Amino acid sequence: MSIITELAQQAKKAARTLAILSESQKNAVLTDMAAAIRANKSKIIEVNEKEVARAKENNLDAAMVDRLILNDERIESMAEGIEVIVGLDDPVGKERVIGTRPNGIEIKKMRIPLGVVCMIYEARPNVTADAGALCFKSGNAVILRGGKEALDTSLAIAELMQDVLEKHNLPKALVTVVPNPDRALMQELMEQRDYIDVIIPRGGEGLINYVTDNAKVPVIQHFKGVCHLYVDKDADLDKAMALLLNGKTQRTGVCNALEGLVVHQAIAGDFLPKVAEAFKEKGVKVHVNEKGSQYFDGADVISEDAFGEEYLGLEIAIRVVDDFDAAVDHIAQFGSNHTEVICTEDAEKGKLFQRAVDASVVMVNASSRFSDGSQLGLGAEIGIATTKLHAYGPMGLESLTSEKYLVNGEGQIRD
Repeated sequence: MSIITELAQQAKKAARTLAILSESQKNAVLTDMAAAIRANKSKIIEVNEKEVARAKENNLDAAMVDRLILNDERIESMAEGIEVIVGLDDPVGKERVIGTRPNGIEIKKMRIPLGVVCMIYEARPNVTADAGALCFKSGNAVILRGGKEALDTSLAIAELMQDVLEKHNLPKALVTVVPNPDRALMQELMEQRDYIDVIIPRGGEGLINYVTDNAKVPVIQHFKGVCHLYVDKDADLDKAMALLLNGKTQRTGVCNALEGLVVHQAIAGDFLPKVAEAFKEKGVKVHVNEKGSQYFDGADVISEDAFGEEYLGLEIAIRVVDDFDAAVDHIAQFGSNHTEVICTEDAEKGKLFQRAVDASVVMVNASSRFSDGSQLGLGAEIGIATTKLHAYGPMGLESLTSEKYLVNGEGQIRD
């Protein structure tokens, strides 16, 4: 038996142990996991610093290096994320009434775990803690296959979580990190349909496409984050500038950073010169359509069909459009169903934007950087689904469950 099949079998068996755990028991385990991560912060950072140094030596791009780095603040955020999950209601076992049939049979649905979740991801070692905690609380075992750049850090975090599981007499296989990043083993992992219930890839577009094309297990896709801010003709331009700078420059290498700015032509003359000045100060490279190029010195002028790039750096594409409908059309053509934002003081226009735009998170007068599980009250997220089966948007506890029917009768038989 191969190591991958063995890991998958152990995870499947381990997942059954969660069925008998109460919410209070789960919370006690998670509380101890958060404490273990805090207590071993220096150990995690020591391992992580070596991996970051190797990544830089290997000329890994800046966005990937940023995702790899763990420091005091990010480790504290991991621990706090687990503690937030402790405070959330456990969805498992929750029932909802469907109705009673004319023959007296009562129909309900009950939330159940998915079973075994496999995460395939690049660089981000914090995914180990987030995914482990979310899957545990929602009753799932998790197999984590991270990229080689963050393998040692992920193993260190998983080992702390596994130690806590063992202290609570639970199997270590509830949180498993594949110890070898070999591509052939990843392919084998994606074929374990007898033991793995769903795969969630999280990373670059190439990884997502590879997993989607080759997996024999259902895949929940987390495609790239081409997020836009549309500044409407009725926008408060001070608000718009704050949303733009926060969304584009606060942290560039993340999927909820802004990659596109769409501006109504009626306010372009007032707004874009200020944008040009701010971006020059921040060192943001600008790609802009012909209509907006007059407001920028030295910008890269691009054609109307050359948008839709995910830069993950201090770069942005700007388009001046004729009206609201043209802005919505632009987002439909170039967005990635991740996060879209409108800045407007017209409440009805904001509601219309939220109805018209197809994205997993649609915001009015709020930064795209809030498109995040922790910021939306989910504690953490296992990913942001940009396809609609069965989840859409940041995936928290409920998204890691399904439902089964409960049918209660009194001896009824079918005619």
